[in-house]
Amino acid sequence: MNRVLRSLIVAASFAPLGAAAAQQPAPAAPPTAPPGQQAQTPLPPNGWRVDMVHSAIRFRVRHLGISWVNGEFKTWQADLVYDPNNPEAASVSTHIQTASVNTNGDRRDADIKSGNYLAIDSFPEMTFTSRRVERVDATHLRIHGDLTLRGVTKPVILDTEISGILNGSRGKRVAFTATTTITRQDYGIVFNRLVEGAQVVGDEVRITIDIEAIQPIAT
Repeated sequence: MNRVLRSLIVAASFAPLGAAAAQQPAPAAPPTAPPGQQAQTPLPPNGWRVDMVHSAIRFRVRHLGISWVNGEFKTWQADLVYDPNNPEAASVSTHIQTASVNTNGDRRDADIKSGNYLAIDSFPEMTFTSRRVERVDATHLRIHGDLTLRGVTKPVILDTEISGILNGSRGKRVAFTATTTITRQDYGIVFNRLVEGAQVVGDEVRITIDIEAIQPIAT
């Protein structure tokens, strides 16, 4: 049998296998979350899904001691458990991607991401995990928890206002605004630059967290 004939026989014997493989359906794409919501993982009892379109994590810090620089983190997720009838049992866990920082200034953002400040290559994530919730009054809570930034964990308190709850045809919505102030040196961010005797970046960082979350009707 010559070489050409042998090649044709081999090709013919494998042709059905190739056709069958071509007919196999392509793998299904992983499910994606609806716009403005986190991935659709099963919710725990009293769990809520964060509406990302109407939520934000923002901060501000003094510039030269006379004005403010405002920024936010664009990429983050939060797991929220909240029962309006038992707010002390609430809990929250938040994961923030440090590389998503945005202050509307490319050069400034690059500096913030560098080892001078957030050191995103070494510490790509910062987290907050609640430990207990204290009820102040009908619309205010104090959330005690741990903030981890640049590998350093410190206790912080989020002074939280319950902005309101709505009952809709598709489920409930709840909104919170939480604030706290941290000192950046506590987390190893000690870099200081002076311009004409004034500190370029202030020591205190004021943080504001606005959350709107959805509790879908069970189907």
